[in-house]
Amino acid sequence: MIGLYRPGTSPLHRLPAGAKLAGLAAAGVGSVLVDTPAQTAAFVAGALALQPLGRVPLRVLVDMVRPLMWVLIPLAVFQVAFIGWARTTVLVGVILALVLLANLVTLTTRTTDLIDVVVALCRPLRRIGIDPLRVGLVLNLAIRCVPLMADLAAEVRDAQQARGLELSARAFVVPLLVRALHRADDMGDALAARGLHD
Repeated sequence: MIGLYRPGTSPLHRLPAGAKLAGLAAAGVGSVLVDTPAQTAAFVAGALALQPLGRVPLRVLVDMVRPLMWVLIPLAVFQVAFIGWARTTVLVGVILALVLLANLVTLTTRTTDLIDVVVALCRPLRRIGIDPLRVGLVLNLAIRCVPLMADLAAEVRDAQQARGLELSARAFVVPLLVRALHRADDMGDALAARGLHD
């Protein structure tokens, strides 16, 4: 769900990346004030109402939300037993709304623009020895690693199915970790070759 920028000319596409990140941060901070199911419904409705501003097709919206259900549904079932349905509604609804808003930002903003904003925000940290460009590089690598890990997971899942081991967690987790560590070593070697070994 990260780095899925869709080119366009919508009002949200034209909005500066800094303003969108500030809005997302404000929504995140404001979400702690959401305390009732009614407020949660309004928060989710607001996040959904913003989707047409970014001209997000319904199919894309459904594709974004579907994987989240694998987390939200078990979370809801677990939380209902401990904190009740009202608090669970708030918890699950707030997570859903924030994910919708975060995806809207990534769909309407180039990753490079988002990283430029973070680098600009980190410039004052030079005084304490933090290089903003390195922060940007780390963030860029982290964002790039999300689809890489998804690709690795898909490859391991295909190999697992070919061997008839669909139900074996070990047959999935161990090869995925080994391949991820090999990929991390390769990335580290590439960075070291470019003088970024520290």
